[in-house]
Amino acid sequence: MRRALVLFTDIYYSNQHIKEKGIINMRILVDAMGGDNAPDEIVKGCVEAINLKQGFEIELLGDRKKIEKCFADKQFDRSRIIITETCDDVTNYDKPSEAIRKKKNSSLVVGMKKIKDNAAHAFISAGNTGAILAASLLIAGRIKGIVRPALAPIVPSINGPVMIIDAGMNTRIKPISYLQFAVMGTEYMRVRYGMENPRVGLLNIGTEENKGNEIHRQAYDILKKSQVNFIGNIEGKDVPEGNVDIVVCDGFVGNAMLKVMEGTGKYFFNHLGNIYSRSIWGRISYLLVKHELKKIKKQVDPEEIGGTPILGVNGIVFKCHGNSKAKAIKNTILNACNVKYQSIMEQVKNSFVQMKTNVQT
Repeated sequence: MRRALVLFTDIYYSNQHIKEKGIINMRILVDAMGGDNAPDEIVKGCVEAINLKQGFEIELLGDRKKIEKCFADKQFDRSRIIITETCDDVTNYDKPSEAIRKKKNSSLVVGMKKIKDNAAHAFISAGNTGAILAASLLIAGRIKGIVRPALAPIVPSINGPVMIIDAGMNTRIKPISYLQFAVMGTEYMRVRYGMENPRVGLLNIGTEENKGNEIHRQAYDILKKSQVNFIGNIEGKDVPEGNVDIVVCDGFVGNAMLKVMEGTGKYFFNHLGNIYSRSIWGRISYLLVKHELKKIKKQVDPEEIGGTPILGVNGIVFKCHGNSKAKAIKNTILNACNVKYQSIMEQVKNSFVQMKTNVQT
């Protein structure tokens, strides 16, 4: 349970850490035009983050007129939010490679170029996932030796936070990528959550060593020979049960699992709401457990957790859900500050370079 508390109070303690250490001059880039609710909810989340904590400034990338219109009824320190005008928009209907090549003045491309040039500490976008991957590879660049960057969301379990990597960026990967995901995830969980030797599991259709297709069996052999704490194949149920700390899988399977977990959480709380509202006794009993239920709901709410880091990129990049509201954007900004302070991405880079796996790539 102690490890579980780490995930659910992470944003609070990270913010306190930032405040105590007096971090200054940190610039966070935010794609104001990416996502279903842009720019209104994006700008609102930025303002909430600015009003909540000191020590950083935000550079909004997008249509200046639309962004400034969102400022109309908001009170905040205007000197801490900068606007950089971009005239092209990358939509969910654009083909990733074409969008990066043709829309050079889009908020996504401009943001990635700034990350490449070390003009900012982090970049956050709720835009086209494929385009973000393409921009990560072609503009920001990968950590040397990494075949594919990956989305690495954190989900709750009985025993604490669990990372799913990859969760949507790569639908087809080579066996070596499973190992690279495990290495990056191991260092991330060590630094971020204090896990000395996080357990790595290969998501499969059974726990036996020979389960899965040929790629899974090759990945199993590679992971088994590596220096990560590989515990073997795992099944989907092992994730919420907390039997693993890092789940390695391809992006198709990982994204499907993530969405199922999110949907299950919504179903559970909607069903509970119906039960408690049916009678006076239900309403009375709800009052007795309301406080604890709100805690649990907060733990599984994607908006509370915020965006997902993209591991393997030469820089700090967060991908938010396309339907993200202001709360998710705010929490992602605060997480980005935390990630930069702890130098997690540098630790991931150094760990990957130094770690010997004795595996032929």
